[in-house]
Amino acid sequence: MNETYRHQNLLSLLEEKKILSTTEIIDLLEISPATARRDINKLNEQGRLRKVRNGAEALSVNFGVAKKKIINNANEKQRIATIASQYCNDGESVILTAGSTMQMLGNRLCGRNLQIITNFLPLANDLIQHSHENLVIMGGQYNRAKRVTLSLNTQNEINYFANVMFTSGKGLTTAGLYKNDMIIANSEQPLAQKADKLIALVDSTKLGKQVGMLFSSLDEIDILITGKEANPDIIQALREKGLEVVLA
Repeated sequence: MNETYRHQNLLSLLEEKKILSTTEIIDLLEISPATARRDINKLNEQGRLRKVRNGAEALSVNFGVAKKKIINNANEKQRIATIASQYCNDGESVILTAGSTMQMLGNRLCGRNLQIITNFLPLANDLIQHSHENLVIMGGQYNRAKRVTLSLNTQNEINYFANVMFTSGKGLTTAGLYKNDMIIANSEQPLAQKADKLIALVDSTKLGKQVGMLFSSLDEIDILITGKEANPDIIQALREKGLEVVLA
């Protein structure tokens, strides 16, 4: 198990358990005591967990993910984010849009050799706080309600290109991905044209639903990552349409 994958697994375990002893980390990850101590120290230095005596605990501020808001299907979204992080290669440029799943993904990508492009201010602030070195914050007017920066001049974003763009939505059917916020959807559509690959992160409760506007047709989406709880009939229908579906 390489370091990046170990760190992702350890952080996911802490999200669930809140605190783990070094012995528990050794047993759960099947690693040596020296490796466990090294991983705890490194993640503590990066501000991604808190080192405690004989173990580690999750940060009380959960990497900025909606501090006062209950996150629906949080465990499933954590799994989706973990799988999504494996589609990012060192040296690449990635676009992350708005939402709780994107912040969870940002948690896993923070500190890696990646350029992260976003207009989602909570995510950008967390990446800055946790010393991510290569961050592009797209400009525009700050929308407090949406917590994003928006620009009516799409020419402002013309120079932003990425290897992969991650986005989510409120519904996904064989027609495509739906978003119910037209302002955000319109700001994100030009970005999708600047990415080599579009990956949708959608939890299982949203599959089969048509909500709001069609953001992208199914043939424009390269991969869907969703939870293993998804309705198998819907998954089969999507795969028959040619969509690559990954279950987390």
